[in-house]
Amino acid sequence: HYGDMDFKIAGTGKGVTGIQLDLKIDGINEEIIRGTLEQAKEARLNLLRSMLSAIQRPRKEISPHAPRLVRRQIDPSKIGLLIGPGGKTIRAIQEETKTTLDVDDSGWVTISGFDAAGVEDAVARVEALTEEIKVGKIYNGTVSSVKDFGAFIEIVPGKDGLCHISELADGFVKSVSEICKEGDKVQVKVIAVDDQNRVKLSRKAALAELAGGGDAGT
Repeated sequence: HYGDMDFKIAGTGKGVTGIQLDLKIDGINEEIIRGTLEQAKEARLNLLRSMLSAIQRPRKEISPHAPRLVRRQIDPSKIGLLIGPGGKTIRAIQEETKTTLDVDDSGWVTISGFDAAGVEDAVARVEALTEEIKVGKIYNGTVSSVKDFGAFIEIVPGKDGLCHISELADGFVKSVSEICKEGDKVQVKVIAVDDQNRVKLSRKAALAELAGGGDAGT
């Protein structure tokens, strides 16, 4: 009768945590179930004793080289933003962080990888990309382009705002290039988001607040 029953029992030293039973016969009686549970307990405790002889308790932190899997939920309306045109944005995150990202229709994002730093970087990018832009918050941005009337500044991945020339600094600014150029890192404050989701930024407001002891948001 070997093979009539496939009885898997998982547990700890304190008791059973999971059971899975497959049968190729019509059924089993209580005596067999009790006997199986007793044998499984003996085997489980033997295994635990062997494990504890090697390490007394689980490590507080996983090895940085152990596989990682992290889940985050985003607003489903932001899925397209995360994926990007033709998958460009999500591919870039995966390639640059050496991770794998899976997104379902409900907004759950699963991030996996073999490098702890890479997974953490990918999580940070997903959160930054999909977070709501908050009026009044100061961001560490990057100048993406410079125009005569102001500078477009990326404040989270894939999201630019306009800092008008009048908001670059106190006093008269003759040319945007006097203050910043493409690629510069700048701190800016979100002063408005209009009904078309266009973001207005102010460098001078950010500098004034930071000088008064405020903190940058990102």
